[in-house]
Amino acid sequence: MASKGSRGIVASSGNVFADLGVRGAEDKHAKVQLAVAINGLLRQRALSQTAAARVLGIPQPKISALANYRVRGFSVERLIGLLTRLDRDIEIVIRPKPRSRKNGRIQVTAA
Repeated sequence: MASKGSRGIVASSGNVFADLGVRGAEDKHAKVQLAVAINGLLRQRALSQTAAARVLGIPQPKISALANYRVRGFSVERLIGLLTRLDRDIEIVIRPKPRSRKNGRIQVTAA
């Protein structure tokens, strides 16, 4: 039950960063979604951080940062490049947003 003066329960927009009013929310959300995909593939391959660093061509501390979803030092383009090194095709689809939504959004879907 919501306490007196609270706003109660609010449905999520699907982007926790936007819900919290974080600047650059769309970019941060996309980066985390890409990191989720990368981490999932690394887990599937049962790679140590050292082995993952070799495969991806980045230093092991960057693998640690990705494993902990600290994506500040990564661009969306760099994360996409890491996915291609993990033998994934990337497809970017651009389409009109629905009228029901105020702004466009970035959505990452792993197949």
